[in-house]
Amino acid sequence: MNSGLTLLCLNAAAVAVLHTLFGPDHYVPFVVMARARRWSSWRTALITLACGIGHVGSSVVLGLVGVVCGVELQKVMHIESFRGSLATWLLIAFGAVYLVWGLRRAYRSQVHTHGHVHEDDGYHVHAHAHDREHAHVHDAEAQISLTPWILFTIFIFGPCEPMIPLIMYPAAGGNWLGVVLVAVVFSAITIAIMLAVVLLSLYGVHLLPLGRLERYSHALAGATIVLTGCAIQVFGL
Repeated sequence: MNSGLTLLCLNAAAVAVLHTLFGPDHYVPFVVMARARRWSSWRTALITLACGIGHVGSSVVLGLVGVVCGVELQKVMHIESFRGSLATWLLIAFGAVYLVWGLRRAYRSQVHTHGHVHEDDGYHVHAHAHDREHAHVHDAEAQISLTPWILFTIFIFGPCEPMIPLIMYPAAGGNWLGVVLVAVVFSAITIAIMLAVVLLSLYGVHLLPLGRLERYSHALAGATIVLTGCAIQVFGL
């Protein structure tokens, strides 16, 4: 491998590290959803891995299509920018819907009392919550969660904008080995950092007891995702 290709791979590695660490959407949604939905570490890792592959894979495909079809870099980056904006709004919308659902769930799980008068034993009080009412209707739905698929869809739209120029540069010169190496290096480091940050953060989050806020865990997860999306939209993270 010549020095030019080595330098290109090193640049791809450095850009991948910065792109992933400074993009909270690469790890925050997985951490808060895993905490709220009580995913195991293995399941969290698999979901993160799948979303990471979709995230980098879609940009690799777009970059290659741009080269093969002779599309200018500026136009490809414009498409990536549009995809990034769309993914951010999808993330915000998902977080908002999940926030509302979480608040509704928290309200229904609030324990309260009712008094009843019986002829045999007189007046008595019992406590209950409404979150278990008609649970049999939703038992089948509870077994299959749409959340991982929603996250995967969002990450398919989410672009790796910094990777596009790194791929198109060697491709424009017919250096397909360089294209493969850059794509592999950038993708592997991005996914590895996503997994590392998610699993380490999840371990730390599990050490923080929510106490009475536990029943608001879903609502808190939704709110965190909304804030993450807003931060990306406002600050361009």
